Amino acid sequence: MDAAPIIVHRPRGTGGRRVTVRGQIIGLAHSDRDLIEFLRQSGLDETTAEEMVGSNSAMIEWRGGRPHDYAAA
Repeated sequence: MDAAPIIVHRPRGTGGRRVTVRGQIIGLAHSDRDLIEFLRQSGLDETTAEEMVGSNSAMIEWRGGRPHDYAAA
């Protein structure tokens, strides 16, 4: 099975999580709101982005930490 196209990487030591879409870094999220905005800027409409983040969509892979946790590691 292929990896999810959206990866939310492990929390950084200073807080926030790097976000990649299809291997391209799109930003450093410090909240779900940031993640939704990055997805919107990547071409998703806001409602779809909110639903994906809120429903823990299989399109998003959360690595190295709990989903929706952006605190410093």
